[in-house]
Amino acid sequence: MSNTPSGSEATSPRDASLDPVRVRRAVIAKWTLLANRVGYLFVALAMALFFMAFLFGFTAVMATMVIVTFVIGCVLLAPSIILGYGIKAADRDDRERGL
Repeated sequence: MSNTPSGSEATSPRDASLDPVRVRRAVIAKWTLLANRVGYLFVALAMALFFMAFLFGFTAVMATMVIVTFVIGCVLLAPSIILGYGIKAADRDDRERGL
């Protein structure tokens, strides 16, 4: 008899800390949340800059700052929102399967 567990008993399906896919998913979820927060911060900054430029007068510098901050926000938000929904769907699928 061998003391080594068989393939189905090697890792408990409830133990998420040993599953490399779940560990990687958690890391991606952490970075996705950070990108989401920073992206929304840049969009809010772009809106604030736009209203400041609207009140005090549009200059080339203000217009450039509004555009740059808005583009940075969109570049961060687009993939982070998509990855966030994918991670939530994968977690929900794991729960439905009992993994």
